[in-house]
Amino acid sequence: MYSLDSRLEASYREVADLRNTSNFPSKREVAEICEDLLRLVFPGFYDKAPSEMAVYPDDPLFNAPPIETAYSHIAAQIARCGVSDASNAARRFLTCLAEVRRVLSTDVAAAYDGDPAAMSVAEIILAYPCIEAISIQRLAHCLYKAKIPLLPRMMTEWAHARTGIDIHPGAQIGESFFIDHGTGVVIGETTVIGKRVKLYHGVTLGARSFAKDEQGRIVKGGKRHPNIEDDVTVYPNATILGGETIIGTHSTIGANVFLMQSVPPYTLVTYDDKTALKFTAKHRDAENA
Repeated sequence: MYSLDSRLEASYREVADLRNTSNFPSKREVAEICEDLLRLVFPGFYDKAPSEMAVYPDDPLFNAPPIETAYSHIAAQIARCGVSDASNAARRFLTCLAEVRRVLSTDVAAAYDGDPAAMSVAEIILAYPCIEAISIQRLAHCLYKAKIPLLPRMMTEWAHARTGIDIHPGAQIGESFFIDHGTGVVIGETTVIGKRVKLYHGVTLGARSFAKDEQGRIVKGGKRHPNIEDDVTVYPNATILGGETIIGTHSTIGANVFLMQSVPPYTLVTYDDKTALKFTAKHRDAENA
């Protein structure tokens, strides 16, 4: 039988940080949890077997997956996060699913209404990466608010790997949220997003700078990311930074704009011919422009 190389064996002892010695959550199990939750939120859309809808068209539970499977997986992984009462934590989390589904229905509607290429709601759920990324983030946010460590971030990074959309579980996101195309979008932990906000690909809602302690180490926590108020549109590759930055309601941020300052409501932000930021007031009677 092939044995470990002595140098690799020594490395296991010397480089201890790369070993899981504390029974942390399993990345593979967390991936299964995400799949379980998507099946619960969107019954029939994530099933491997054909739907039985044709047999039981009037039964709302015709293809709902057994919640016991999701519960057992979630409780086990919450326990591995070091939570003492993992069973109750898992039960409390699952009670959030109905409200998450309600909010996700507004996100799906926003995607359908906001994209002329979309031919059906089913197409949005089946083919749009933003719905998967937003779904997992909203679910992970419930765990984040419950102060469950590790698991929420693992869930959103699973979605990030699949979709190219990086949304921290701590971000607070209002209803009717749509990310068009989505690849390269980054939304930081302390971002607050209002209702009916639309982002395009490559948008970053990030931190401007990081406070450091006396040893030069980054101080954790604090408000670091911007607030995006209701009915804001941010076009491709725009970057908005800073915990004190507020993008006022009904504003539009143009493509490739780099912002580290607040924007009044009803403002269009673009670059002028000299690549300086240009702030143009929008007509308040054209709220959807």
